[in-house]
Amino acid sequence: MLAFIWAEDQQHLIGDHGQLPWHLPADLKHFQALTVGQTIIMGRKTYDSFPNGPLPRRQNWILTTQAADQFPDSVRVFNQITAIRSAIAAAPEQNYLVIGGVSLFETFVDSVDVLYQTTIKASYQGDVYMPTLPWAKFNLVKQQVHPATATTPEFSFNEYHRG
Repeated sequence: MLAFIWAEDQQHLIGDHGQLPWHLPADLKHFQALTVGQTIIMGRKTYDSFPNGPLPRRQNWILTTQAADQFPDSVRVFNQITAIRSAIAAAPEQNYLVIGGVSLFETFVDSVDVLYQTTIKASYQGDVYMPTLPWAKFNLVKQQVHPATATTPEFSFNEYHRG
């Protein structure tokens, strides 16, 4: 299964100069619950946003033009998107989650099976937006709404399956 996982604000903003524009602990826990034990696929800029290097307890796959020796041995480095597609095809029973950036979301939009979207009912400042997805091809199968609190805006976890 190939999935996308991301959080976005009301304007589809997903990033601000290599960082998340918000701090939402419940979303970080949700991300962890969905990705631990799985393969996460990311671009180099997304990887660089992790202050402590590769995310633990996950297979970290990175698409980059940089040499593999620039990364820890625990990271699987790909220099071409076709190599990632081949690796996925070689083990289709595995779960693969694209976590960013934008170019990887755009590349895999026709192949993705599941969308794990966190929608934040607020507007933030930033410079990276989620690309348009073919929403008509997906069905909402699960939604968990979290009301606003004194410290966090309302947000929801939405799971869509390709229909």
